[in-house]
Amino acid sequence: MLGRGVANELDRRPAEALVSDEVARLAAGADLTILNLECAISDRGAPWPEPGKRFFFRAPPAAVQTLRHLGVDCVTCANNHALDFGRDALHDTMRYLDDTGIAHVGAGGDLAAARAPAILTADGLRIGVLGFTDHPADFAATPDLAGVAYADLSAGPPDWILNAIGVLRDCCDVVVATPHWGPNMTSGPLRYVQAAGDALLAAGATVVAGHSAHVFHPIARVGDAAILYDLGDFIDDYATDPVLRNDLGVLWRVSVDAGGVRDVEAVPIVLEYARTRLATLAEIRRYPIWTDRLAAPLR
Repeated sequence: MLGRGVANELDRRPAEALVSDEVARLAAGADLTILNLECAISDRGAPWPEPGKRFFFRAPPAAVQTLRHLGVDCVTCANNHALDFGRDALHDTMRYLDDTGIAHVGAGGDLAAARAPAILTADGLRIGVLGFTDHPADFAATPDLAGVAYADLSAGPPDWILNAIGVLRDCCDVVVATPHWGPNMTSGPLRYVQAAGDALLAAGATVVAGHSAHVFHPIARVGDAAILYDLGDFIDDYATDPVLRNDLGVLWRVSVDAGGVRDVEAVPIVLEYARTRLATLAEIRRYPIWTDRLAAPLR
């Protein structure tokens, strides 16, 4: 989330200063870096006219330099902040990403574009990426209007998602499904999220990388596949919940080959105000949240 307070910092500091050098090296050193972009990148638009909506996130164009510094290859824009400043701002976001050479999924100028996957290559592998969100319904793209790839997941992923994963499975070595699902501020996935994750794997996903809770969740390894139920936050200006500790996060490093997931490494990070750094050994010892939550049983 590069808007609001983070956007203010981008006006005062270089775009590269939002993350420590060590975090930037880890992210940029990966063969492929994918993230959830939970804001618009634009200097246009007006707040979405939804009664009761409290938060509106818009980053300045300089934010793409932060993404470039992190070596980001692909983002999903399927989330509940993609249209915070309307369709003009969403169009700007996609244009800035295109101009920077960053692929994007989960939102588009119409329904077909919003649902379209990205196919990337890394280390000789073809990686298909599909993004979608289960909220809010009023952000949904239509055949004629820009928006997000919306999907009601309460009864399981709809056929268009399962079919898209099947198509990607046939033409790619690795399939990454990245859903924005479930409520904020939970310490673990709800039952419907777990069921949806199982269905995505059954359809052919290699990695399911979810987000929405603002807190990282335990993971599930199923054969040669993995479900990362929630990536947690990476950078923001959010208040810290003293119990859930959304300021203590994880940089996920997933090793895959054509046979599936080989390893999942969770690198502890600390989210300061509008800046992210690696956790120190003393912090890892002081806060057992990293080991306790990652080891929590899911079923």
